[in-house]
Amino acid sequence: MPLPTTRALPTIGHEWHLAARPRGWPTPADFALREALVPRPDPGQALVRNLYFSVDPYMRRRMDDVESYVPPFQLDQPMDGGAIGVVLASETDGLTVGDHVRHGLGWREYAVVDARTVTVLDPEAAPLSTHLGVLGNTGLTAYAGLLRLADVKPGDVVFVSGAAGAVGSTAGQIARLMGAARVIGSAGSDEKTGLLLDEFGFDAAINYRTGPIAEQLPHAAPDGIDVYFDNVGGEHLEAAIDCLNSHGRVVLCGMSAQYNDTAAATAPRNLVLAINKRLRLEGLIVTDHHDLREQFVGEAVGWIRAGSLRYRETVVVGLEHGVGAFLGMLRGENTGKMIVKLDTGH
Repeated sequence: MPLPTTRALPTIGHEWHLAARPRGWPTPADFALREALVPRPDPGQALVRNLYFSVDPYMRRRMDDVESYVPPFQLDQPMDGGAIGVVLASETDGLTVGDHVRHGLGWREYAVVDARTVTVLDPEAAPLSTHLGVLGNTGLTAYAGLLRLADVKPGDVVFVSGAAGAVGSTAGQIARLMGAARVIGSAGSDEKTGLLLDEFGFDAAINYRTGPIAEQLPHAAPDGIDVYFDNVGGEHLEAAIDCLNSHGRVVLCGMSAQYNDTAAATAPRNLVLAINKRLRLEGLIVTDHHDLREQFVGEAVGWIRAGSLRYRETVVVGLEHGVGAFLGMLRGENTGKMIVKLDTGH
């Protein structure tokens, strides 16, 4: 398909680069917003103007030069991550100018994407931004963790840490939809714990900043917990292990309490209980569960339309504010999914 001739294609764009590897908490000085030439697509590719991109906790680990399930960001190269954009030019029959697509080249204005790596979206079916959050990997993470790893059963008591965040708020609601008898969440402010109770339907909510989580969790779960969906690690994980019933299940989704630590973690110190209680602790990587995506989206769209699955987004406008959004997300300033919006017209 030839490039369109009705409007000039951009030649210069801007993109965020990792300028230095953070030591402890990242700072704005670790990043640089730089100009870059916008290449033309080769056969099988398309040029996309990004409308939204995602900032997520896992990206902090990619800023360290360590082996992980996702390669680290390279210094002085554009960072990447989930994004949604509109096709400006296409050299493939699979994509048409004007198509809206989800892809993996965020943190920039323009991206040349391989047609095989994108998903075409219907902007009339759901707000585009939801495909980075509740209908995207965020929602799939919660769904796969509860369905496959935790095997939530009717009557289970489920505890979710970081429950006002994107994955946590979705996980708590899906646990209830799967039959959990009691859902408990933790968050870092009274405003957020109120949101868990009043909007997301949690049965109990803990503000971990008002006292040790190890003291508060037993009061919220007097009969113990059967499933712990862990987004935090550290003292939260230690407290959950203490409260888990025999044959309890732990979904290890994130360790946000430790991502910026420069010293060795001090908790959990009670892993021996995993033997005594016959616990199952399993790590969750969403890319292992893409086969569930169609099933999940089908169910989630129905839940959203019925009002039984609610979501929040914290939207920061402007590419130039991308790093600020990322740092704010690490500090817990978001409610629900943190998204950067590049185009105020969408």
